[in-house]
Amino acid sequence: MSEAYDRIVEGLNEALAFTRGETTSAVVHNVEVPVVDVAAIRASTGLSQGAFARSIGVAKGTLLNWEHGRRQPTGPAQVLLAMLAKRPSLVSELLR
Repeated sequence: MSEAYDRIVEGLNEALAFTRGETTSAVVHNVEVPVVDVAAIRASTGLSQGAFARSIGVAKGTLLNWEHGRRQPTGPAQVLLAMLAKRPSLVSELLR
């Protein structure tokens, strides 16, 4: 168990050094997540706004803001929506 702890601490220290701009051996992966058309994605699932919002774990108001362009999804929501854009059936497959 000590070895695992030491590796975790080493990784955390490396992450902190990286955020300070220090040279580390960290491997950085930049992932580009495309901008998504939330209304089109929801329409492709065949779900109502309320049902779609519940299925992805957001408030209906949040979904409405995304669909009307007042806000843009970010982080995990943006990734999930990008996945749904490629495979709309994913929601129903996972929630069976």
